[in-house]
Amino acid sequence: MKKFFLTIMMAACLTQTMAKGLTDDLNYTFRIGYNIGGNAPVGMPETIRSLNSYNFEPNISLGLDLWKDIWGKWGLLAGVRLENKGMNIDATVKNYHMEMIQGGERLEGMYTGKLVTDCNQWMLTVPVMATFHTGRFLLKCGPYVSYVANKSFKGHVYDGYLRTGDPTGDRVDMGPEGDGNPTYDFSGQIRRFQFGLNFGADYRIGSRIGVSADIAWGLTGTFKSSFKTIEQTLYPIYGTIGLTYKLK
Repeated sequence: MKKFFLTIMMAACLTQTMAKGLTDDLNYTFRIGYNIGGNAPVGMPETIRSLNSYNFEPNISLGLDLWKDIWGKWGLLAGVRLENKGMNIDATVKNYHMEMIQGGERLEGMYTGKLVTDCNQWMLTVPVMATFHTGRFLLKCGPYVSYVANKSFKGHVYDGYLRTGDPTGDRVDMGPEGDGNPTYDFSGQIRRFQFGLNFGADYRIGSRIGVSADIAWGLTGTFKSSFKTIEQTLYPIYGTIGLTYKLK
């Protein structure tokens, strides 16, 4: 029994020593940024002919990071972020598989014409990255996981036509931009959990203030694997530019 308690005490002391070593020289950084990007296929398919417009969205990102040099200039960073990632685009497509609602009627087939998409996601993101610290620069790379708390992916079509079923099916014409355009809503098909890679760099301007640039490249598609209406897999690919403030 004495040996048992002695072992427990030694393990507790060792754990306390290790924990103290890990928390020594730990850096706390607050960051605020703006996300620019979209949910897109990797490689532009022939069915998407052109991007007519891209409207910037209020894609704010707030985060808190813990970072520590562990082995020389190499270290580890972990954090938590509250992020908004969204896009609003107008594209021209040809023979693009779509499902839409027109006058209360559901239509599905191959669509040719203009397509407007508005995507908006609020998420909680946890990145874990290896770091390399040199001078004023902190280089970072590692995986992240996001939980999407609020999600929306909807839009409308105009100035085009739909071939129901397949490219030789009955033609349904779509009018110009305005009220009464056929709409679609795939919000319920967005994944709750998203995984990907995050890489970027922080640059320290002063003793506490710095700037940052990051890219988050999703490895899981935006939509659930069971969703087949949009044939191409769309990946969340966003860049973030921002400011950092060292709290400790």
